[in-house]
Amino acid sequence: MNIYQGKTAVISGGAEGIGYSIAEALGNQGMNLVIADIDEQKLLEAESKLKEKGYKVLSSKMDVTDPAQWKNTANQTIERFGKIHMVVNNAGVASAPGPIEKTNAADWRWVVDVNLMGVIYGAEAMIPHIKEHGEGGWMINTASMAGMHGVPYAGAYTATKVAVVGMSESWEVELAKHDIHVSVLCPAFVQTRIHLSGRNRQDDYQDKKPEKSEQDNAKKSKNTAKELVENGIAPEIVGERVVEALNAKEFYIFTHPSHRENLAMRAARIDKAFANAASSPLLKDIEDQGPIDFM
Repeated sequence: MNIYQGKTAVISGGAEGIGYSIAEALGNQGMNLVIADIDEQKLLEAESKLKEKGYKVLSSKMDVTDPAQWKNTANQTIERFGKIHMVVNNAGVASAPGPIEKTNAADWRWVVDVNLMGVIYGAEAMIPHIKEHGEGGWMINTASMAGMHGVPYAGAYTATKVAVVGMSESWEVELAKHDIHVSVLCPAFVQTRIHLSGRNRQDDYQDKKPEKSEQDNAKKSKNTAKELVENGIAPEIVGERVVEALNAKEFYIFTHPSHRENLAMRAARIDKAFANAASSPLLKDIEDQGPIDFM
């Protein structure tokens, strides 16, 4: 039995990269596809390619930082396909890496509004529709390995991805009773254009032109990011991996097993911190109530 056949998925950032690869993989499972993106030209190209493959597709130009545009996409989806069964909150950006004192307010607002608020607005717009039909469904949120362990000189990006992981953990429990499965996708480097995120930076998030030294630093950072991204895995693998993980009802969806050691080191540090707390004379009289079971 194909659990996806005839059901409808809404994918933000669906015009290219990871979003497009997920759309393609879901289309191959027989789902109706709604791809939403801020880049209208790429969106139309993606729609055309997916239709050529025989998939049922609707494209919607959308800025994920605008709740009204999310609601408009939801309404278009209902009008075209009748129901919404899945939301893939995938759209994301990365600003040029840099030290704490070089990350300006405009960068922070942009990255937070796209990577974090965009996911929140997507959930708020789509989950009520998934609940409404009572058939269950899915929510997939694209985070990053940066959401599992911090990345130096990428504070804004890391902060948003950690938040997406945490929200997803919260929503997993909240939505289980509605038979809505939540997953959080945490890839490392994938061959996308995330290092060129500034191409779609909205006017509201533009900052004054940086000084020459800062421009040079940004150029060096982009070159480094470009090399890392271009040596990443193909996006098509990510789309297929998402379907594989959904079939297995996985919550954390990892694409780079080589990062397991990093996460094990982080877990060991956390465990050691608890051991330090347990041995502290300051805490010896604190009653241990044990962990709370939210499930």
